[in-house]
Amino acid sequence: MSNSSNLNKVNSLRHVLVGSLIGTTIEFFDFYIYANAAVLVFPKLFFPGSDPTTSILESLATFSIAFFARPLGSAVFGHYGDKIGRKATLVVALLTMGISTVCIGLLPTYASIGVIAPLLLMLFRFGQGLGLGGEWGGAVLLAIENAPPNKRAWYGMFPQLGAPIGLLLSGGTFLILSDTLSEESFFDFGWRIPFVSSAILVLVGFYIRLKITETPSFVQSVETKKQVKIPLITVFKSYQKELIFGTLAAVTTFVLFYLMTVFTLSWATTELSFSRRDFLIIQLFSVLFFMIAIPVSALLADRFGRRLILVSISLLIAIFGLFFSFFFSAESSSLITVFSCLGMALMGMTYGPLGTFLSELFPTEVRYTGASMTFNLAGILGAAFAPMIAIWLAKNYGIGYVGFYLSGAALLTFISLLLITKKTHQF
Repeated sequence: MSNSSNLNKVNSLRHVLVGSLIGTTIEFFDFYIYANAAVLVFPKLFFPGSDPTTSILESLATFSIAFFARPLGSAVFGHYGDKIGRKATLVVALLTMGISTVCIGLLPTYASIGVIAPLLLMLFRFGQGLGLGGEWGGAVLLAIENAPPNKRAWYGMFPQLGAPIGLLLSGGTFLILSDTLSEESFFDFGWRIPFVSSAILVLVGFYIRLKITETPSFVQSVETKKQVKIPLITVFKSYQKELIFGTLAAVTTFVLFYLMTVFTLSWATTELSFSRRDFLIIQLFSVLFFMIAIPVSALLADRFGRRLILVSISLLIAIFGLFFSFFFSAESSSLITVFSCLGMALMGMTYGPLGTFLSELFPTEVRYTGASMTFNLAGILGAAFAPMIAIWLAKNYGIGYVGFYLSGAALLTFISLLLITKKTHQF
């Protein structure tokens, strides 16, 4: 098949939608079922102790491991994504994540094998992070490197939609299990079902990923011999400002998301007397606002520019953080639902154009590595310890300081966005 026919194939919206969205949906589903289990299941089964708070913090520590694995995944998969192509790298990243997830679902608990259980849990959590570290960047590039110049943010929002869809699937799965199984059955085998059943989704994604065609930008990079020997070294050597300020520009996205999901789920079900089922319903409803806001922000970003939208939303997030205590300190379901919907809508507005913005910071020959590294380094700074920091702040200083934490992160992102100097790179 000729190169020209390949280009015509990959430039269709259908290929971009299916190829980029399906993978990130599966990856984020796998990632989020761990987040739910880290709050609802693992403290009891893998970190049993007399102090529930300590058990939750230990469980959340394993949750953070994936964020340290993600930059490594970015370096490894980014290297091959920039050297041999987006397609093959995306397939391997998906398998890495999927196999790790299924293994978690098959793990014996602490009661069966003692301390080996949490150690194996940490190992497979590392594998999840490694896979996602390579998945996100490739999926975004599959979209925007096939996009018309005036629709890059619109195409780039398709893989971003994988986050709310994956969250809906994971939260919905745990909600169904909670409704259909007794507490004893849920902790005995029910929690394993979403981890093991993800194998079906991975096989579907694997099949679809094998059908995608290489992006025109990468093909052109190969033909013009623009590839570099070691993309990671080139990024650190020639694109330091883009890497640093791009990372800081993405920090608030992670802080906001994991405060609105992991922290709120933990706090509401332990300190505010919400049942697991009731709060999962609130979260699932709020995710709809997350999903709707992503395409809205992408349309605005194509019209007014990525930076302007991200700067504006960062200021709104900083203001939102100041009202954290007002909404979340009471046990009012109505107030907390409004709070969750507002927070997730802001999340969608900042998340929608983020992938496109970060990808445009780097040229084709290092774009997979550069975009992935900025996104996943931001994950370490903004998400790895965010739930633990938030719980510690809330316990010691009150829920209002969790909001101040969010506002501080938003101001850091605001300043970073103003300092980034974007160069024009060929797509």
